[in-house]
Amino acid sequence: MSVVNQKYDVIILGAGGAGLFCAATAARRGKKVIALDHGEKLGKKILISGGGRCNFTNVNASAKTYFSENEHFAKSALARFTPEDFIALVKKYHIPFHEKKLGQLFCDESAQRIVDLLAAECREAGAKIQLGCRIESVKKLGEGEFLVETSLGTFSSSAVVVATGGPSIPKIGATDFGQRLAKEFGLELTGLDPALVSLTMNQDFQKRFGELSGVSVDTEVRVGKEKFRENILFTHTGLSGPAILQASLYWFPGEAIEINLSPDINMEEMLLEKKRSGARTVLKNSLGEQYTKRLAEILVDNFFGEDAPLRDLSDAKIKAFAQQIMKWRLIPVDTGGYGKAEVTRGGVKTSELSSKTMESKKVPGLFFIGEVVDVTGRLGGYNFQWAWASGFAAGESV
Repeated sequence: MSVVNQKYDVIILGAGGAGLFCAATAARRGKKVIALDHGEKLGKKILISGGGRCNFTNVNASAKTYFSENEHFAKSALARFTPEDFIALVKKYHIPFHEKKLGQLFCDESAQRIVDLLAAECREAGAKIQLGCRIESVKKLGEGEFLVETSLGTFSSSAVVVATGGPSIPKIGATDFGQRLAKEFGLELTGLDPALVSLTMNQDFQKRFGELSGVSVDTEVRVGKEKFRENILFTHTGLSGPAILQASLYWFPGEAIEINLSPDINMEEMLLEKKRSGARTVLKNSLGEQYTKRLAEILVDNFFGEDAPLRDLSDAKIKAFAQQIMKWRLIPVDTGGYGKAEVTRGGVKTSELSSKTMESKKVPGLFFIGEVVDVTGRLGGYNFQWAWASGFAAGESV
């Protein structure tokens, strides 16, 4: 064992959103804190979020907007550090922002402003950040002290906070280190899956709808008990877009999703009314008010098989076609994988942690926060709010 050369009150593994916020919170309480990260640049995931403008919170954040085995676990932390609390911090640093839609708050300028905010909070509180530091092992000694072996030497502390995220977006250095570390200390995990990600469809779907790649359409997507009213995007391998990314958080292999391609207009009533008016329009043209010409053509070709004047079609055939439009049932074959996933679903089981402090019930002094925990938010700033809230909860407790 190497000689301990750097002693702290708190060592935080990971200098992403949750880790940095925890570091600043703990240091503000007078703790000697260091956040270690293997990356060479601070806040890589923050910088690419929200199209480079960082969707830093959502005003609608509540426990029901998160997926977890325990739907109540997030309530305590979310109540003690709210979206309004982080908004106040954004205003303190004079960062201009706007609400895009559905409560989503974005920087007007670069996501770098949020990274700078977090770095400034750590600096002001006295928390140290060490980049380019690879974690090699974490051990706990009998007297309650942790030893963290790294590529830059050995660090010791009485508390370790794991804020290493999950394996989503490996190209920026994301790994499952935190989940593996939890296992080493005997903590249980849920299954891990890519989430907020595109869904891949079978070859038949790709053959029939692949030429629509790049086409976006307003929909309502259902998966299980959840439904999302946003656009879907056709891709060469299946479906993406906001509604699909939301649905992916609740989708499991073998399950179906249901898409309503006409969420504002009852397609059955509209088509039957046109038929009864005696209009000579053909089926494809009757969809022109709803969709582009090419999308209308492909929907008719695949859901009906022929084009004909509405007045020549039976009510039963029109109803069957409309039901296909309004209740399109699909069974995805896979997700787009961790390379395209915005987050990792699952993690350290919430039954292993205190909902108030994020501390392990089995290993005193060991905390888990952010994406490494089995609390995964919907698309739209919810995961950042969980990072701030869980980081604050641990920072107030270490």
